[in-house]
Amino acid sequence: MRLTIFLFLLLLCGFFGWTQETIHKDSITQLDEVILLDALQKKNANGITPSEIISARAFQNYSPVSIVPAMNQIPGVYVFSGALNTNRITIRGIGARTLFGTDKLRMYYGDIPITDGSGFSSIEAYDLENLSQIEIIKGPKGSSYGANLGGAIILNPKKAIGVSTNFSNNFTAGSFGLLKNNLSFNHYDGKLRVGLQFGHMESNGYRENSNFERDGVLVNTSYEINKKTSISLLVNHIDFTAQIPSSLGATAFTEDPQQATFTWRTSQGFEANNYTLVGLNVAHKFNDNFQNSTGIFYSYLDKDEARPFGILEEITKGFGLRTRFSGSFTFNEQDAQYTFGGELFKDEYDWDEFQNLYQDNNGNGSLKGSQFARNKEFRDQWNVFGSLLLPLSEQFSAQLGININKTRYDYRDLFNTGADNKTANRNFETIVLPNLLLNYNINKNHNIYGNISRGFSNPTVEETLTPDGVINPDIGQEKGINYEIGTQLSLAEDRLKIDVSLYQMNIKNLLVGERIAEDRFVGRNAGKTRHRGLEIGINYTWNLSKNIQLSPFINYTFNDHQFVEFIDEDVDFSGNALTGVPKLTGTSGAQFRLFQNFYLNTTHQYLSAVPLTDENDLDSNPFSVFTARMGYLKKLNSRFTLGIDIGINNVFNTVYAQSVLINTQGFGGREPRYFYPGDERNYYGSIRLGYKL
Repeated sequence: MRLTIFLFLLLLCGFFGWTQETIHKDSITQLDEVILLDALQKKNANGITPSEIISARAFQNYSPVSIVPAMNQIPGVYVFSGALNTNRITIRGIGARTLFGTDKLRMYYGDIPITDGSGFSSIEAYDLENLSQIEIIKGPKGSSYGANLGGAIILNPKKAIGVSTNFSNNFTAGSFGLLKNNLSFNHYDGKLRVGLQFGHMESNGYRENSNFERDGVLVNTSYEINKKTSISLLVNHIDFTAQIPSSLGATAFTEDPQQATFTWRTSQGFEANNYTLVGLNVAHKFNDNFQNSTGIFYSYLDKDEARPFGILEEITKGFGLRTRFSGSFTFNEQDAQYTFGGELFKDEYDWDEFQNLYQDNNGNGSLKGSQFARNKEFRDQWNVFGSLLLPLSEQFSAQLGININKTRYDYRDLFNTGADNKTANRNFETIVLPNLLLNYNINKNHNIYGNISRGFSNPTVEETLTPDGVINPDIGQEKGINYEIGTQLSLAEDRLKIDVSLYQMNIKNLLVGERIAEDRFVGRNAGKTRHRGLEIGINYTWNLSKNIQLSPFINYTFNDHQFVEFIDEDVDFSGNALTGVPKLTGTSGAQFRLFQNFYLNTTHQYLSAVPLTDENDLDSNPFSVFTARMGYLKKLNSRFTLGIDIGINNVFNTVYAQSVLINTQGFGGREPRYFYPGDERNYYGSIRLGYKL
């Protein structure tokens, strides 16, 4: 009987989902109440620019180990996750052709840019439990956050809530040797706000050679100097080491998805990252209608990666400045808003490569041999941005925005001398990126909007080089025009919310990465693509009684992305579906809440087949994965709060590919490796204790 009830609740998430609404915030800890808050909120990132929010309470639907499931809940967004340290974020198909890592979007930690000078962003460097929310702007319409084709992601760190001093500790244990602990201290006295988070996580992983260990500390503090001026400091440090099992061919994936690729297993391949981000910001209010926020920042990454084909040592040092002015004035008897500012970012990237002598190391894994490459690249980029929001009537408004970008690479070969030296630089043309957003409020519960915006993507370091390792002056930036219309509708006294968006993005100078060896890729501009899609989000809050609430949701994405013009080595792929993009994705689920103390969440994720080759002659298999989580919270007294959570991932033990590679090749007669297996059914449990002084 109990099993029947449990399965029934799980099956509900095929049709329903949950949403949450803020009732109030408990100052003991940010997660000390089982309350309802929108899983996907609409927020104005700048003026009336539409964006979507994943809140801290939305994170409660999933394990605190990874941010990926929560991000995959958003229509139009999909994260291919090969491991805890191997993630590739795609937004409306942008970034799907990148084999490893995330590029073609702009990522911020608070107001600090954390995308490096070549365009890569690493979400795995940030602890989910240190974030209060994540905001996502889809497409190049957020001028203040760059105009990258994929859009922008803003990670917002936790900070103290209300005038209080409190501690909390969340301990999680689970399958595959999972241990995770997050200790938090928060203080706010009206002027000084201090937030400290210390985190540790370790896991043996589902697959061979997939151990993961991470330690981190976050300091987020601010001080109100006077009524007009405040200063804030943010320090985020992460130190993690992760083994790499790598991808599998179809045969190995079918026979034993737990196995690691032979060469990565025998070399005990891994990566070690030591990353620090520091930002200092001053905010000043000149008057009621004009203010400024200016920050300086510095980042440092020391990374070692032991690969079968060589050991890579990298050091990246970046610094910059970002300033933003905002204000308002009277226009048409209403408030018009404006924003303008700029962002300067420079970084220095040093990378050395050494032979890996693991085959001569008596089964002890990787061993550094002779050096065969030493490189340095200086990269700088600046953005100037501005927007103007004009209320043309009480119901109709228009927002004009612009972003101007300039990017330069200075590559230096420090290993080779004479004729073999490949030192060169690349200075991209200044690019102007305008956008226009129109919004019409039919009534207070219903609005429609339309957007046209221009975006771009810079080539990565590897994509700017020829097969001989020389800067290719013919490689250009990807450029595109985005067209979008949408509506946001609230019905039944705000209990039912419907969001629909329809878009088309036309991209030219498509960057294509070609794998010329196991460890080498080069790029070229190879045609045009058209990205068309429909995104729907529906959620409903159903109050069954005063103390019982059921909140269902469903999110759906339909992708029609294809090559418009694409000829590769005399083979015409025009008209084929864009490689690496599923046609359909969907998430759904339900949250049941009882007496504010108990909750039960079930969620469901669906992914259709993904084209793996430009020929469209090989696809991954579609899959559905279910998760469940329940929790209970008890306020022991006026100072102590105790919470218990348990969860199951992959409830029905589905065998599926959590991430895929595209257009991969087999070297040395080996089978091409396309698939990263997802974890089998696994369990976790958490105990949370909060204390208020």
